[in-house]
Amino acid sequence: MKKIWETKVTGALDPGLDAFMSSIGIDARLLPQDLAGSRAHAAMLGRQGIITKETAAALETGLCALIEEARAGSLVVPPEAEDVHSFVEAELSSRLGDPGLSLHAGRSRNDQVALDMRLWLAEASRGLRKALLDALCAVLAMAEANKDLILPGYTHLQRAQAITFGHHLLAWAVALERDHGRFVDAAARADECPLGACALAGSGLPLDREAVAAALGFSRPSRNSIDAVADRDACVEFASGCAILLMHLSRYCEEVTLWASAEFGFVKLSPKASTGSSVMPQKRNPDPAELIRGKAGRAYGDLVNLLVMQKGLPLAYDRDLQEDKHAVFDAADNARACLEAFTVLVSALEPQAGRMRAAAEEGCLWAADAAEFLVLRNTPFRTAYAAAKALVEAYTGVRGYGRCPSIAGVIAGLGQAGLAALHPAWANVPLAELVPWLSLDACVQRRQGIGSPGSAATAGEIARLKAFAAAQAAGP
Repeated sequence: MKKIWETKVTGALDPGLDAFMSSIGIDARLLPQDLAGSRAHAAMLGRQGIITKETAAALETGLCALIEEARAGSLVVPPEAEDVHSFVEAELSSRLGDPGLSLHAGRSRNDQVALDMRLWLAEASRGLRKALLDALCAVLAMAEANKDLILPGYTHLQRAQAITFGHHLLAWAVALERDHGRFVDAAARADECPLGACALAGSGLPLDREAVAAALGFSRPSRNSIDAVADRDACVEFASGCAILLMHLSRYCEEVTLWASAEFGFVKLSPKASTGSSVMPQKRNPDPAELIRGKAGRAYGDLVNLLVMQKGLPLAYDRDLQEDKHAVFDAADNARACLEAFTVLVSALEPQAGRMRAAAEEGCLWAADAAEFLVLRNTPFRTAYAAAKALVEAYTGVRGYGRCPSIAGVIAGLGQAGLAALHPAWANVPLAELVPWLSLDACVQRRQGIGSPGSAATAGEIARLKAFAAAQAAGP
């Protein structure tokens, strides 16, 4: 097949290099976008008098036919085509004759591929945002159903303070909200049309770039013809959003994997999101969580690929940029698949309230609240901290191996004099006030500020995020 840049078939290009340089195996995926861009460009050429109205009408008819065939799956891109752009032009020329040869006026494959990628990214971003909202809604549903379920909160993977399972899930939710925002922000910066930049210097033909941009749904044409064909920031930002998203999902899947282990036992996974062992019939494995965690590496690789590919390129277009599509397509496919799997995984969680509560009761998670109790009685915080530490040491001394007494029982055993003997700050503290203050439910419910685990704060945050998801789902 004659190349788009050849006036005759020279046969000089080595066949192996010809195959090596061909991008049709990957950019055939851009066929719908290339046809849409060609249709808008042809209509503009006709309106501007660059081609005759008859030629423009013939191109419109031919392109509409190709668009319908592409939608039906009957338009076959041959593997010997150089790229999707030359295929479309060759197909039109074979069907229409001279009108097909007129289509390329005022444009280059450099601005064509930049356009196609932006159109594709816009569609992929919308799809990912929809999948993100589905995952967010699954998390919110699980959080709402378990908003009062006591769970130990961790720092350094050590039990730290009492929270609720619902509050912990909301930590996932607000990060997913940020992920959604990143794709929205990236889409806004990518909202400019490069078509008309031509190879790098624009065109001397009287193009109407504003009309083409509007016809394709862009808010404006690109600002600089060199940057328009050299820029792949939209690809990098999209891949960056995918990488950050997968980092979040990987962390949450690590938590699910831990929680589902016998050592934690905080959740079980229903059969729809777990698998068995081929040898050990007693096991249920959190394979979806582990696989999502593993796929984060692919997302990072796609982002690094795009960054390294561009770091030493002079402006404007270089053939290196042909490699952008492999990374971007993989980033999108990987992120979409992981989001869909994560949504199912979240809905398959079966919280084990007894195990969560028992773990919270074992860990002296009331210790910070003991210090705050004294702070509210005008004790300096560092003194209150030391007194709370003394109470923790007394508790752990009583606890012993395999025993988990309640803090109320320990305080009752100490009595007023024994408590005061632990630290002077505990002198004259009414036990009847201290004991209920240190219950885990009270520790949680005192925390009602914005972003806290108390029931009212949690319910308010769930309502806010539900409203956010509904508004985004109803938007463009």
